[in-house]
Amino acid sequence: MRQLYRTTDMANMAFAKALLQGEDIDCFEMDVNMSVLEGSIGIFPRRLMVGEDDFDAARAALLDNGFSLEE
Repeated sequence: MRQLYRTTDMANMAFAKALLQGEDIDCFEMDVNMSVLEGSIGIFPRRLMVGEDDFDAARAALLDNGFSLEE
């Protein structure tokens, strides 16, 4: 798996996951428990992971919908 997106904004994370699921791209959200443990004050970002084979398509889907992705 490869990191596609990282954010502390839960709304953007939910939107990104919905976009990928709509494109039939499997994704996995990491660091959810750490985010909950820190009290949801936004210190620890959540990461969205996708398979290596789906990375390019997933990246294009998010970029086409206005997401800013780290290089």
